[in-house]
Amino acid sequence: MLKTSLSCLMLALALSGCKPAPQQASHDSAVPAATTLSPATADAPWWQDAVFYQIWPRSFYDTNGDGHGDFNGMTAKLPYLQELGIDAIWLTPMFEAPSYHGYDFTEFYQVETDYGSMAEFETFIQAADDKGMKVILDLVINHISREHEWFRLSAEGVAPYRDYFVWRKDLPAKGEGWGYAWDQSDKPEAVWHFDARRGEYYYAAFGATQPDLNLQHPDVVAEMKKMAKFWLDKGVAGFRLDAVRFVMETGPEGQADLPETIDYWRDFNAYVKSVNPEAYLVGEAWVDIPVAAEYWGNGEGLDQGFDFEVGYKILGQLLPTTGNEAQFGTISGTQSGELHPLQENLQRRQQSAAPLAFFSPFLTNHDQERVAYQLAAEPKITQQKAKLAAAMLFSSPGTKYIYYGEEIGLTQADTGHDVYKRAPMLWSTQTQGGFTPATLSWVEQAELFTQQFENWWPAFLQQQLAQGGSTVAEQQAQPDSVWSLYQWLIAQKKQRPELKLAGSYQVTELANGILHIERELNGSKTRFVFNLSDSAQDISMLLNTEQTANWAFDLQGNMLAAYGLLILQTP
Repeated sequence: MLKTSLSCLMLALALSGCKPAPQQASHDSAVPAATTLSPATADAPWWQDAVFYQIWPRSFYDTNGDGHGDFNGMTAKLPYLQELGIDAIWLTPMFEAPSYHGYDFTEFYQVETDYGSMAEFETFIQAADDKGMKVILDLVINHISREHEWFRLSAEGVAPYRDYFVWRKDLPAKGEGWGYAWDQSDKPEAVWHFDARRGEYYYAAFGATQPDLNLQHPDVVAEMKKMAKFWLDKGVAGFRLDAVRFVMETGPEGQADLPETIDYWRDFNAYVKSVNPEAYLVGEAWVDIPVAAEYWGNGEGLDQGFDFEVGYKILGQLLPTTGNEAQFGTISGTQSGELHPLQENLQRRQQSAAPLAFFSPFLTNHDQERVAYQLAAEPKITQQKAKLAAAMLFSSPGTKYIYYGEEIGLTQADTGHDVYKRAPMLWSTQTQGGFTPATLSWVEQAELFTQQFENWWPAFLQQQLAQGGSTVAEQQAQPDSVWSLYQWLIAQKKQRPELKLAGSYQVTELANGILHIERELNGSKTRFVFNLSDSAQDISMLLNTEQTANWAFDLQGNMLAAYGLLILQTP
């Protein structure tokens, strides 16, 4: 039998040296059959195997010294994203809004003035296009700001705005079942809020400051389409759609995932494609895979939806106590126990109503605690585990999303306020981590927040810079850093056919804490070997007489270091 030479492209944690690895006897233990994936079509859309990078604009890079990230800052950092290998960028809300987070628009056609001018936004879009990167915007259709002119007119009973929102005369009684749309709570006061001008209650699933639009009103439906066209005409490539599950509500038992909701997105998608056939829609359906798959709408709904489940499963491999908390969603955490959690995740995607290409895997986003924070340990161990998480993500098929800072293992100072998850990027060891020349970054500007808390940023920043290796500049200079691994994984996803959608997927877990994931397509193979234990482990059973590692990481013979990572590939 022909001997296949495997090139060990490294990447093992706590690197102490690479040595030629001897051939080993084959491992005879039975492993589950590989999951064979359907082949990609030649006319696959541009997003099918893309790598997206999520930017929180306020925290990315400040060029004018006001402590807020801005459009010019994002333009300035496009070469950085290009070097990392990013194909497309998702901007969290950048329309005018009263809050720091922007999920409560007051204007549909104006950019957030903290970020710059419309001309600067247009320059950013053009510069990204020039570098081969597409940009999608965070579009909130479910609700707008209570300060929006529409809501004032509706509260005052002015036609036709009177019915642009959902109103009722009385607060529902306890026991009727009204509550947060994503759980089983019986808290009508959580979603129904009184307005003295009208003397009625309005429905707002995400709090009193963000009233839900009445998306059964034809004028509102038409305005949402008009808004989408405005930004598509500016050159954006599509939209990340916020809270897609909740756009229709028909009663306490009908606050999420209604057939009318799926129909709404079918109609919206048809309109968007009429403006630009290559425009892309990805939905935030923070829910178990079978329900999320419904938003595909038999090929007429959204182009993609996020796979929230896979992030929980990956972090669960590295931190067994990880739960399934979903801030604005419903994740059951159901696990059969018959398959490895990562294998079962893929199976659930394949067996759902949507095709595999519909699902976009990611680790975390702006609503979740950062990966490195969840895996918090000694800094070196945290960085090692961050690498394992990255490799598990890129071993899974589908369009990938990276939350800014994940590529350097960015952590956070605390929990209790979303600002900790959305703090400034650490570019260098200069003042303010190289994020801003301002004395105070935006997270230190108390007027932005309704909840007041101590200025935690200076101490956190000092601690991060003092420990070393926490910034982009430092990690780019380290060939074994988290950043270097992300760059390499992104390149491999583009170059290796087995790491695209069609490659088979097999997960094997050994008794000694070694996890083995293999992707293969037409003889091209990538093998990921993870040591999930806190001690070095023998991996000789994964090498056999037909497969020789040209280079392999080891400390003693074939012992893979604690939390070590080894990646092997056919030539």
